[in-house]
Amino acid sequence: MPEFRLTQISDTHLARRHQKLTDSFHRVSEYIDATRPDLVVNSGDLAWDAPTNPDDFAFARELHAALPVACRYLPGNHDVGDNPTEFGPAPAQPATERDRQAFLSCFGEDRWRFEAAGWCFIGLNSLIMNTGLASEAEQLDWLASQLAGANGKPVALFLHKPLYLNSPDDPELAATAIRYVPPSARNRLVEMLGAVDLRLVASGHVHQRRDFTCGHVRHVWAPSTGFVIPDRKQEVIGTKEVGLVEYRFRPDGFEVRHIRAQGQVDVDLDSLLGATAKS
Repeated sequence: MPEFRLTQISDTHLARRHQKLTDSFHRVSEYIDATRPDLVVNSGDLAWDAPTNPDDFAFARELHAALPVACRYLPGNHDVGDNPTEFGPAPAQPATERDRQAFLSCFGEDRWRFEAAGWCFIGLNSLIMNTGLASEAEQLDWLASQLAGANGKPVALFLHKPLYLNSPDDPELAATAIRYVPPSARNRLVEMLGAVDLRLVASGHVHQRRDFTCGHVRHVWAPSTGFVIPDRKQEVIGTKEVGLVEYRFRPDGFEVRHIRAQGQVDVDLDSLLGATAKS
């Protein structure tokens, strides 16, 4: 039976000035070199702050290019800016077409589809959702065409932000609005995905490891490879630790393994911000 092995990493937040995050990425790279999956997916926030520090993209690209297997990428809010929400404050760095184009120039695409082991894999740019940018409508049209071609295959969706906390009916709250796909965009996505055999939604963004099932869909939140957020800044939802996620897909199902590469350390965000303030 054919098998497709995929490793998801997320929220690498790479920058030359943050050696601790680079060190953690090297530990993850060594693990990937030892296990040699068929594909690596970085589900966003490749860079520490690309909209204001373009070199962060160059550095992230340099480190990912050195991985020994093929990679696919999706943008995060620290790559292209954030999307507006109904109840939360306006993002300090809203998603823009300029920053999206910078991502495309460096990583080639911000959405993708491919098939393997009897599955249809789709990656979406969750940061242009609810923005009104032309690329948002273009992505929806593209998604509709890709879903129409799924032909009954099980679908695995990858994106930076989780769709929701527990269920599609979760209300948007001002305190947590930036964590999830905005409800108007989420509702449209859920409706479109209801027409296919969606089995998996894989995301990152929250810097917590979480794995739950809603209906027939398994939701996997990958932790950051680099750092954890202290409890005083973010409540505990899942498990606060660094790491990665491994998947094995077969035509009759899939397996998930939550992994921590040897040598990875739970770097605290406060230590990184303190180092930035001193530099």
